[in-house]
Amino acid sequence: MLGLKLATDPRWAKLAETNLEEILSDHAWAEQKAASNALSVVTNNSEHPDLVTDMLAIAKEEVEHFELVHQKIVERGLTLRRERKDEYVNDLLKFLKKDGSRLHAFIDRMMFSALIEARSCERFKVLAQNLSDPDLAQFYRDLMESEANHYSTFLGYARKYGQTLNVEKRWQEWLAYENAIIVNYGSRIPEEN
Repeated sequence: MLGLKLATDPRWAKLAETNLEEILSDHAWAEQKAASNALSVVTNNSEHPDLVTDMLAIAKEEVEHFELVHQKIVERGLTLRRERKDEYVNDLLKFLKKDGSRLHAFIDRMMFSALIEARSCERFKVLAQNLSDPDLAQFYRDLMESEANHYSTFLGYARKYGQTLNVEKRWQEWLAYENAIIVNYGSRIPEEN
């Protein structure tokens, strides 16, 4: 369904489980960035009322997810660590078209966002299926569906507003690019700054 070329190795979940404070902190900040991204899409494309409505809903949901992850951190007696640079997202940002029309930039931003949501959904599935903590496994199972909906929303808007562009070709380019970089992030836990 998601079109990702490389699946996350299930052993990554076991590695993540050994460093829950780090993983949960990174997850919390990813939710915050996702909310900010949705609001940025609104700011730059406010002429599309349907898009504004859906992006505001996504932003609210992402903030709720941030809160839920923070609750998991507190429940476990852990600390929300400081936000740090997200190398994966920064690598994806390098693929955004910097030249071309405003429409091209908008469509590329929708695909960039869809790809991040797709990878989050896929990773949440790996965590849901492989964590030994039943509470966290259920937590990620519940979040997985939301990420899939966000992925579909972003990609749907790329297709809707990019009808004059070759959206499917560009989407395949995004998937190939993500595949080329994801091998560097497959099983690694980010190092503390």
